[in-house]
Amino acid sequence: MPTPLVLLSARLLDPVTGAFLPQTALAVSGGRISALGDDHGIRERVDASTTVIDLKGAVVTPGLVDGHLHPVSGAELTGGLDLSGCADVEDVRAALAAEVRNLAPGAWLHGWGLDPNVFGDRPVGIAPFDSVLDGVPALLLLFDAHSMLASRRALELAGVDGPRTFDQASAEVVCDAQGRPTGLLQEDAACELVERVAPQPTREERRDRLAATLRAMAASGLTGGHVMDANGDSLALFSELDTAGELALRLRVAPWCQPGTDAEGVRALIEQQGAGGALWRTDGVKIFMDGTIDNGTAWLERPDCHGESTHAFWPDPEVYTRIIGELHRAGVPTATHAIGDAAVRHVLDAVEKAQATGGRGARHRVEHIETVPDDTLGRFAELGVIASMQPTHCCDFTRADHTDNWSRRLGEERAARAWRCRDLQDSGATVVLGSDWPIAPYPPLGVMAGARHRRPSRDLTQDPHGPEQALTPLEALQGLTVNAAYAAGEEHEAGRIAAGCRADLTVLADNPLTTAATALPDLPVLLTVLDG
Repeated sequence: MPTPLVLLSARLLDPVTGAFLPQTALAVSGGRISALGDDHGIRERVDASTTVIDLKGAVVTPGLVDGHLHPVSGAELTGGLDLSGCADVEDVRAALAAEVRNLAPGAWLHGWGLDPNVFGDRPVGIAPFDSVLDGVPALLLLFDAHSMLASRRALELAGVDGPRTFDQASAEVVCDAQGRPTGLLQEDAACELVERVAPQPTREERRDRLAATLRAMAASGLTGGHVMDANGDSLALFSELDTAGELALRLRVAPWCQPGTDAEGVRALIEQQGAGGALWRTDGVKIFMDGTIDNGTAWLERPDCHGESTHAFWPDPEVYTRIIGELHRAGVPTATHAIGDAAVRHVLDAVEKAQATGGRGARHRVEHIETVPDDTLGRFAELGVIASMQPTHCCDFTRADHTDNWSRRLGEERAARAWRCRDLQDSGATVVLGSDWPIAPYPPLGVMAGARHRRPSRDLTQDPHGPEQALTPLEALQGLTVNAAYAAGEEHEAGRIAAGCRADLTVLADNPLTTAATALPDLPVLLTVLDG
């Protein structure tokens, strides 16, 4: 076969051992690593069509894979005003005022990344911004993407003037004592009431924004991602970009199964498995077991300090258990969003019941796992359930002194069990790392760094939150390479640098294992190679 790419003078990093391979060069054919060797031997494979790159001692790792991201919805949601840098209500008010001055009459204002910590001890609502948004239809997405604030004008245009009832048990139009909406909309079903009356970008705009987002992800060092939704026309967009040669990442997509999905809907999800193209495929199903701790919609074994987070996302959790069983017997892997301790426990119980009925050995995952007690840890390894975690959420949205919204809601005991990456790793669980972009930034070096230092990325001088839960440099790298490949059932063809493995590679200026955690996000990414 032709050899379209040769890399020379490289340090090839083995993510299993953390050591460099003895070889210094590799050749690529047919999208796979076809040979490893010294520079002289690999040069013999060069022909007139070969691109030869002398890496001059740069470090090559298997392509870094984000274990949890939302590229299509993220590309759409991050198209407005970035509020993630606002520290308090005054910062938000100033940012909104500046944006309003540039709005055309009647235009909608979209903001994203709003941290509920800006409200301090006050309830989360639109009231502090009423004077700035007077007459302006606005939607402000909170950082967790499970809730948003709608301005008075936006609520009026959507006809939302009181509470509603939803199939999603955690969904709510939050109202005051008089039954008037406060502007806070919790979970998708409530948010969609207002979103559907807001103007939408054209399909061409959405396609171009997605393509640009994926290119930026590749430039940050990513070669792949586990996509945790297939909403709207996501699959059609992936297919279109793939066909046009513009899909810059290899994507594994898990469509949602929501409460209310009937037997026909479950069958459709099963039949959809394996659909895809050259660089993407549908593989798995994403399910929600709860919401988030920050907005009181997680499922906890004891209520939070506001008396909230007391029930599952599914009105009847046993329906979830039944569906997990059906998917397991069909060989379909599942990824369940479970943040609270009760939610995580229920997912593990459901998987255990499903495994007892037989099946095809599907690999199931739990996403997020923000707080769990000791007796839950060992069950991940016992059941073969993968722990998919986002350490930068702990870094950027909580504080070591537990004065943040997340920690205050949970109280000291449960806040001390934040993002137990170390404990899960030591219990034998396979820990996969990701960003959950657009909830947190996607650059993978930042994700690895956060798993190691557990400090706020905006101020690395602050104390780490739970430093005893930090991962080692090698474990952090494994979370985006060999462990991500295992979670996808691809351990024999991805996640390593070996002949026959996919030629998905990330090239860094230096060794990520010896670069200080606080300096790692700034380590230059020199090259990403996708499919050779």
